[in-house]
Amino acid sequence: MQVVSARDITEHNQAQEALRTRENSRRKQSQTLVQLARSKTFQQGNLNAVLREITETAARTLLVERVGVWLYNEERSKIECINLYDVRTKEHTFGNSLLKTNFPAYFQALEEERTIAADDARNDTRTQELSESYLSVLGITSILDAPIWLEGHLVGVVCHEHIGEVHQWTLEEETFAGSIADFVTLAMEANERNVVQEALRQSETQFRAIFERSSIGIGLIDMKAQIVDTNLALCEILGYSREELYGKHFTDYISIERGDLKLYKQLMSGIRTDLKRTLREGLQPSKHQEQLVERHRIEIERRCQHQNGNLFWTHISVSVIPGSNGEPEFFLAMIEDITERKQTELKLRASQEAAEAASRAKSEFLATMSHELRTPLNAIMGLSQLLQQEIVGSLNEKQNEYVSCIYSSGEHLLAVINDILDLSKVEAGKEELLLSSLSVADICNYAIWTVRDRALEKGLQLTHKIDPKADICIADERRIKQMLLNLLTNAIKFTPAGEVSLVVKKVPQGITFTISDTGIGIDLNQFQFIFEPFKQLDSRLNRQYEGTGLGLALTRKLARLHGGDVTFTSTLGKGSQFTVFLPNPKHPANEEDETNEIDETEEEANFTSSSLFSSSPVSSTNKTILLVEEEENTAKVLQDYLHTIGYQVKWINNSNNFLQQVESFQPDLVFFDFQLVKDVHIWNLLNILRQEPYRKHLPIVMMTFSELLEEEIATLPGSLNDYLVKPIRIAQLESILMKYLS
Repeated sequence: MQVVSARDITEHNQAQEALRTRENSRRKQSQTLVQLARSKTFQQGNLNAVLREITETAARTLLVERVGVWLYNEERSKIECINLYDVRTKEHTFGNSLLKTNFPAYFQALEEERTIAADDARNDTRTQELSESYLSVLGITSILDAPIWLEGHLVGVVCHEHIGEVHQWTLEEETFAGSIADFVTLAMEANERNVVQEALRQSETQFRAIFERSSIGIGLIDMKAQIVDTNLALCEILGYSREELYGKHFTDYISIERGDLKLYKQLMSGIRTDLKRTLREGLQPSKHQEQLVERHRIEIERRCQHQNGNLFWTHISVSVIPGSNGEPEFFLAMIEDITERKQTELKLRASQEAAEAASRAKSEFLATMSHELRTPLNAIMGLSQLLQQEIVGSLNEKQNEYVSCIYSSGEHLLAVINDILDLSKVEAGKEELLLSSLSVADICNYAIWTVRDRALEKGLQLTHKIDPKADICIADERRIKQMLLNLLTNAIKFTPAGEVSLVVKKVPQGITFTISDTGIGIDLNQFQFIFEPFKQLDSRLNRQYEGTGLGLALTRKLARLHGGDVTFTSTLGKGSQFTVFLPNPKHPANEEDETNEIDETEEEANFTSSSLFSSSPVSSTNKTILLVEEEENTAKVLQDYLHTIGYQVKWINNSNNFLQQVESFQPDLVFFDFQLVKDVHIWNLLNILRQEPYRKHLPIVMMTFSELLEEEIATLPGSLNDYLVKPIRIAQLESILMKYLS
């Protein structure tokens, strides 16, 4: 009898088969990883080619239908597919994206897990968000995703997608997927290195090209001041070959000046100080290398010596180039031949000095001429006033006509002198404004009243209109009146018939004064000359309209001195319109000028000849006046007039015995020439005089050739009470007499 034993080994065989399958899969995975590690594609550094190889190899190894590489965008708001391989079509595609806000659980899982092995992806809590819009559409049942990490940051994911029945992912497959993601990381790092290296190569090539082709001489110098490298331009500038310059000391070719060593030490000290600060703050010196080079540079102008012995001027810029550790390693010297420029500068400097000398000479000439012209004018206008007053006898009609002509001519000449001096002051920057809060209505009424008689003589209609909002302006009172009078006088002069108007408006940026006329207008071709000094548009010898051509030039300069301007429009034959714009002040003045009323009265006297003779002489009561005046004609005019109206006058032409004259003559009023007051010795005399109790209140009036500036008034001795402007008008003189002797 034979006994046969039988055992079912099906399960065993299945287990063995599964084991062999797993071993084969593991072996296949290992071979794939080794193949990728040895791939020449990796060595070439082409990221797109590497990703194609990775996705194809991973799909064949894991037997999945699709493998894709997805990366975050810059804003990290979504992941975008940059390479997707489909086994069935054997094609690579890209462009799909998944928004982070639509799939929060999936993106959180990427951040937290080494791999996402979703056997049933449509029901897995980590991936079920993808089911409706992505998995079901493509028929994907199982996915194995491995996050891609680069420098500690999640940058994307490698997705292995299975289509068909649910696939149970093994631990070996998860490990393999993680390794594939690591290969993508390596590929990205290699690509970045290649990009940087290529950029560096290009940068070096470009730098070398710039270095060689630059028209500026460039030299690389070590810390011992030895020349390491030069470009052709530097060789040409110095006249040596590269070989002759190599290893030579850079300072051998440059003239060294005192202080150069100090500059060098400051340059080195500065960069080492920054290096210590950088290291102390834990920063990488290489990241701040460009900033260090930019900040630590010295620029000097020195003379260099050519190989032939000639000296020439150069501009030298020396920068420190730090090494990788931040320590100074080289000097970069850039040298430019500026000999021609220096020669031009010398010529310009000589021209500037000549111009400044000419300007000084002009100023001195104007100052001298002002005095020399005003002195005879003082006598001419003063004596003509005395004749018109008929102090020395009656005049017939023709004599009165001649005297009036003499006086008006003197007034005209005086106005020309004043305009020239004013323009000279503004151009030299010596004119200072005394800004104050002014009534626009008062200014306009004064200007209209002053030119009214001239307009009436020509039969012109003279009007003005003021915006109620434009009640106050901030300006120099004397200068704003001067500007308006210049423009109104011009408008009347060039308007044969019709109307002249002044319109004031408040605008957001300030205030405008517009003078319009219906006169002859200006030719378009003459617009460019309208504000040029001494430029008369009608330049013929027999021209119809008189004038120096200074009024408009001075008006614009005064307006610009206020921060404003003068603009105009004009049509030939129809009229012109000039507008003075004054800006809103930054800090408006709040105080009113207490002397406005007196100043206005004085200025009205300056502008109208009729007012000079309208007032009656001030009656005296045997008052005595001491006249200290070095110019004889001026003294004669004043002395004769004061005698005529009943004053006792004592004239002295110097200050040598001033105190004795005061003591003996005991005057009630003293007129003192400003030229003498400027003398420090005279100041002392006046101060001594004031110290005597019985002379403490003696009025002392100074006589000057021009209105005083604020700073001039501030420097005058406190003993002075008032001043008169030469040529002295009788109305002004009588105002002083009434003020101090009535």
